[in-house]
Amino acid sequence: MPRPKDLAKRKELLDGVRAYVLEHGLTGLSLRPLARALGTSDRMLLHYFGTKERLVAEALTWDATRPFLRARPLLEGAEAPRDAAALRGLMEDVWQQLRAPERQAVLRLYLELMAASLHDPDRYGPLVRQVLTDWTDLLTPAFAGLGLTPEHARTEATLLVSATFGLLVSPLTDNRWETADAAFHTLLNRLQTGWANPA
Repeated sequence: MPRPKDLAKRKELLDGVRAYVLEHGLTGLSLRPLARALGTSDRMLLHYFGTKERLVAEALTWDATRPFLRARPLLEGAEAPRDAAALRGLMEDVWQQLRAPERQAVLRLYLELMAASLHDPDRYGPLVRQVLTDWTDLLTPAFAGLGLTPEHARTEATLLVSATFGLLVSPLTDNRWETADAAFHTLLNRLQTGWANPA
């Protein structure tokens, strides 16, 4: 009979894994050094999480989706954006959360994961797809609420999510956030016209 899992211990391990990968990155990540750093064993990590990939996925998914999780009540509740200007304002707030200095280590790690998924899609692809799909699924109804067809709403959400991640790459390497900010606002300027006047 399998040993029951201690949820408090599981959360403690997950927090430790998140801190470890933020400091050390994913390249060459191995369970034994990770377990030693956490004061446990690789067998115990597998007991709680099943596989290294699942462990990494759980550690990163929460951080990668947190800005949109904060936005979820605004997108889905009674105060959901009813016009293009309101949706734009919400996206500007999400951008500020994403580019906040305290989130840059998480973003670097997530982009490292995206790159790793290109070489190892079976191992890391599911996590990348999950995060991108979660964000797109969250935004699609907001676009539909502006009068866009379901297909058009999905396309706009996909474009905005993909472009947002793309705009985060350069400033994480050269720290020129003012350039990324200007590009993001230009993107919103161009997209907002279509949101306000759906075909």
